[in-house]
Amino acid sequence: MNNVGFMQGRLVDQIDGKIQAFPTLQWEEEFEIANQLGISLMEWTIDDFNFEINPLMTKNGREKIDFLCKKYNLKINSLTADCVMQAPFWLEKAEKQKKLKEKFISMVKACHDSKIKIIVLPVVDNGSINNLNEELSLRNFLIKNKNLFENLNIKIAFESDLSPKKLLQFINKFPESCFGINYDIGNSASLGFDTKEEIATYGSRILNVHIKDRVHNGSTVPLGNGNADFESTFNELNKIQYKGDFILQTARAEDNNHSLVLKDYFNLTTQLIKLHFK
Repeated sequence: MNNVGFMQGRLVDQIDGKIQAFPTLQWEEEFEIANQLGISLMEWTIDDFNFEINPLMTKNGREKIDFLCKKYNLKINSLTADCVMQAPFWLEKAEKQKKLKEKFISMVKACHDSKIKIIVLPVVDNGSINNLNEELSLRNFLIKNKNLFENLNIKIAFESDLSPKKLLQFINKFPESCFGINYDIGNSASLGFDTKEEIATYGSRILNVHIKDRVHNGSTVPLGNGNADFESTFNELNKIQYKGDFILQTARAEDNNHSLVLKDYFNLTTQLIKLHFK
């Protein structure tokens, strides 16, 4: 059965009103809260701000993560690299680009050390690709490091705002051995894409799925309040025999009752899997 997990930070207080940010002061607390809720999977996050002191990026921090995972029976299979969206190396030049690329490689190696196997690379918002030169800058660097990713058992899953056909053209330029797609249900709904067309077009390359709901051309809302077609999406994912994780990247609780809201979303997603996956 596919595993259902949550995006790091969803079980504790928001940081400066942001829907998603690394919970610097409360990151350790989430392990115990998740365990109490019966949730055993989390997707890690890392920001450009304070990148170097994120626990994942220090030896002591990684040892602490490993200790907490074992203590609270929690796995971390994937990471969303918000740091790359916040400071995309493919939009920079010369020395600044070089430093950002070095940070990316250091993050890849840290993921390997912590047994994280999928890095979600957001090529959206501030990291959207606007022209061929930017695409080439991104692709050339990643392909250059293909052997490293393969040796470290790391896969890169692109989170994209491209239309189905354009995303297929994009991903076909990357080898399947270590590159695929993160399918974000809410983002697709916001962009007005048809979930059946998307999954039929590039479904075989989907490595990771983010669960959220958004209104068309709008922001994240509670599950069921937006334009996401969860029934069709789960049905189509079953057709392609998707075996990966489902990560709750859902709307925050307005009353700060984060645990109750996330548990409801967890139960809803689990029921969708039971209903649609045979």
